[in-house]
Amino acid sequence: MAETATEGLQVVVFRLGAEEYGIDIDVVREIIRRTEVTPVPHAAKAVKGVINLRGKIIAIVDLRARFGLPPAEGTSTERIIVVEMDKHLVGVEVDAATEVLRLPQDSIEPPPDVLASEDMAGAVLGVGKIDDRLVLLLKLEQILPLADVAKVGETSGG
Repeated sequence: MAETATEGLQVVVFRLGAEEYGIDIDVVREIIRRTEVTPVPHAAKAVKGVINLRGKIIAIVDLRARFGLPPAEGTSTERIIVVEMDKHLVGVEVDAATEVLRLPQDSIEPPPDVLASEDMAGAVLGVGKIDDRLVLLLKLEQILPLADVAKVGETSGG
């Protein structure tokens, strides 16, 4: 695995509360304003419901709920980051999508051992250091309940 200090990783940075997180830009399809979400009965706790995005029904995951955070205050900065995982489009609700960053490989530290809890094992790829900021780099496949999300998308019609 050859990596250079100039290559690194390009990430979309978003906020949940005061914390900053980053996800690989390669999985991001688009970022949209938060819209009304239709609840789906018996969906997994973190699955907020579905939206119709240009004729496609996609499941929306509330990342705050998934991380055990209190509900958002409903600000104008809330966004839905539409990502593609396993050929499924999934919307991830966040407090704000702030920027796209290119992190040089030498600015990315491995995740601390404390982040290796059973619930989040493998979910944090590393920690990006940008000046005095820390950005937790997430591996969405480990965070999103993809089996539950796929089920919601299939049963909602499309």
